Amino acid sequence: MIDAVSINRDLQKIGMKPYERERMVSRNGGVVVIGELNVDLVASGLETVPILGHEILAQGFQITLGSASAIFASGIRRLGHPVTFISKVGADDFGRYCKQALEDLSISVDYVQVNRASMTGVTISLSTNQDRALVTYLGAIAELKLEEVPLGILKGHRHLHMTSLFLQHALRPSFPTIFREARKMGLTTSFDPNSDPSQSWRPDIWDVVSQTDILFVNETEAQQLSREADVEKALGWLGANAPCVVIKRGSLGAMAIQHGKIAFEPGFPVQAIDTTGAGDSFAAGFIDAYMRGGDLSLCLQTGNACGAMSTLQVGGTTGQPTQSQLANFLQERGEASDTTKVVLNSQGQEF
Repeated sequence: MIDAVSINRDLQKIGMKPYERERMVSRNGGVVVIGELNVDLVASGLETVPILGHEILAQGFQITLGSASAIFASGIRRLGHPVTFISKVGADDFGRYCKQALEDLSISVDYVQVNRASMTGVTISLSTNQDRALVTYLGAIAELKLEEVPLGILKGHRHLHMTSLFLQHALRPSFPTIFREARKMGLTTSFDPNSDPSQSWRPDIWDVVSQTDILFVNETEAQQLSREADVEKALGWLGANAPCVVIKRGSLGAMAIQHGKIAFEPGFPVQAIDTTGAGDSFAAGFIDAYMRGGDLSLCLQTGNACGAMSTLQVGGTTGQPTQSQLANFLQERGEASDTTKVVLNSQGQEF
């Protein structure tokens, strides 16, 4: 297995500049994320959900890097994995903000296109300490097409993650093709469809699921996809249609099934400030442990920890942990067995 951290260290010894090292390392064992980019305008600390015709007050407000794809990319990068991001934004302030935020995390943005005819997407997040409501303007999110995705760069990476199927209108028909090509090149794949705003859940989603190694859904999505009201029955039904299925249950934790084996792991009690993007941070933690060889329970524990930690600050990315922060969190909560061993024995670069 290629060790991206060792490669980075060797390239540093020969005097290669940081951005040059990053580009080379990202193509030798890193993660590719193909997806949407937008800013999040987050109003947090709401005591109740908004009602039309009424005004309520927020306790906090922040502009942060948004989109499920970017939040996942940020989380997996903080955990030490090189990341290449493929997307499209508008030639506007929000587009520049998104690219700069990714660059600040040393995520490769060489393949983030800037289109002068487009506007960068925006999500307004209205967050209580229990959940959040989202209002999204798609803009460039809906415009990225297959012919704008350089599939050749997948070669040499280890993992592909894609999400937000129902928002990426132009790319949606090509999700199965992208996953198929990635698997041909030896990448493992993960897919988080996220909710369908139309609630139609058209059958083409199964064309994507058939090409993915790990399917992430939340409890509601699992029930809608399986037509099963009971979450455990939903897990079993989905598990018969995908190699590994993970159901994210927020503060309750998560459950998964892989080749018939079922695992449940409880969540970590925290005083949540903002739940925006917690599910994507969970996915980043799960994939981190998966790429490090963890078993199903370890992957769930790591995902739960990353998801919980992300809720401790406003915005989807600001609370995401590094490896040492994750290890400390787990040790403090008595999860210092196999979970912490893998984290402590796999120290990558920290940001």
